[in-house]
Amino acid sequence: MPAAVSIDGVLVPAGQARVPVLDRGFLYGDSVYEVVRTYGLEPFEVGAHLARLAASASRIGLELPWDARRLEAEIRRVVQASRGEDPPEPDAAPWNRGERTIRVVVTRGSGEMGLDPALATAPLVVVLVLPLRGPAASAYREGVAAWPVGARRGGDPAAKTGEHLFHVLSVREAARHQAHEALLVDGQGCVTEGASSNVFAVEGGVLVTPPLQVGILAGVTRALVIDIARAAQVPVREEPLPLPALLRADEAFLTSTARELLPLTRVGEGTVGSGAPGPVTRRLHQAFREFASGATS
Repeated sequence: MPAAVSIDGVLVPAGQARVPVLDRGFLYGDSVYEVVRTYGLEPFEVGAHLARLAASASRIGLELPWDARRLEAEIRRVVQASRGEDPPEPDAAPWNRGERTIRVVVTRGSGEMGLDPALATAPLVVVLVLPLRGPAASAYREGVAAWPVGARRGGDPAAKTGEHLFHVLSVREAARHQAHEALLVDGQGCVTEGASSNVFAVEGGVLVTPPLQVGILAGVTRALVIDIARAAQVPVREEPLPLPALLRADEAFLTSTARELLPLTRVGEGTVGSGAPGPVTRRLHQAFREFASGATS
């Protein structure tokens, strides 16, 4: 079946998967996670994702119970269990059809209720594999809209944790304005990242993206795109990106595991560039597609 779940190494039917109500991930968001995707049902850049999982765990003082080798083996096992019975996806981008999204969650575990992390007994590992639901093919041809929202409050932006209420409410606000993504804007009026993406602008043929130092997650796809751009002789500048500069950009796009490079053609009430995906965006996305295809062939 297309959905498969493993809890602490035990495969469980998706409809019967359960997490204890005293689990700290459920109670407090006391967990770390990663999202990996497949190409040809092969996990893509899984090493980079698991390295970031370990870094996130270290930042919150959570000792992972499994090493990267065991986690990767479990990911592959659960992907195998998810094979078959995919429904038709006529609107999906070709590279997403029949693929999987993999969510690896490690919580601090269960124990006596209370905020003290020492109350937890043993970490819980969940691997959830579902059919990948990326943007429709039309989104890559036409671009999408994003809506600016206020700065993030609290938490460690460099750790990928289960603390997500701010992002949930940001996406809710964006959806009220018929926007695909919420763009987080800091106190200096600079766009830092999307609720679940990184942001790039193209200005005079130069790729501009906010640096990690502004307090954003180190996106795996973000890093790949920067490397691909430099290999393609596209200059890259990592610097603060004021919201007005994004609106004046020739092109813009979002990056994430499921989106790859998704053209951004509207921000707030304003149109970016010509209002259509630009040549640099299309060129870099094609180069990314070639890289992804080659990495999993």
